Amino acid sequence: MSKSTVVEVIATRILEIRGKKVMLDRDLAKLYGVTAKVLNQAVKRNIKRFPGDFMFQLSWEETGSLRSQIVTLNNTTTKISKRGKHIKYLPYAFTEQGVAMLSSVLNSERAIQVNILIMRAFTKLREILLTHKELAVKIDALEKKYAEHDKTIKSIFEAIKQLLEPPPVKEKRIIGFNVKPKDAIEEKRKMR
Repeated sequence: MSKSTVVEVIATRILEIRGKKVMLDRDLAKLYGVTAKVLNQAVKRNIKRFPGDFMFQLSWEETGSLRSQIVTLNNTTTKISKRGKHIKYLPYAFTEQGVAMLSSVLNSERAIQVNILIMRAFTKLREILLTHKELAVKIDALEKKYAEHDKTIKSIFEAIKQLLEPPPVKEKRIIGFNVKPKDAIEEKRKMR
């Protein structure tokens, strides 16, 4: 698998939880080639390196929500139990800074290489989001521009329709005096 393909696969493991882009401990453990338990133990031994903005533990509700979105265990129900096939502990979520800190905690060649790929995945995801934001701004600008054009085009069509309507029929005015013949004779009599 090429590095770009690996980066794309890793990018699919980046989730948004509590408004932050994070990776779960189980996904990171698979990438580093260790168990989630080993990863979490290494973190707990170096807990000062992982403040709340680097790592946080999910709630049961968040975990249940994740499980309904991503099927990870042989579970046909959404009920979360602490026995059997269900998870036994609440997973940890690591932000980009937390993942970067993991490379110093898991000091192995594989951890370093995987960490580089994960950082590239976060960067790629950020670039994609930025591109989408730029595109959204451009679309808004076009909508506003064409909304103004729509008003102008509508007024042009209204003017054309007025020009195409036949002019109103005006009564013909007769120039001069309009005198009835009977009245003309009476007028002449009065003048005499």
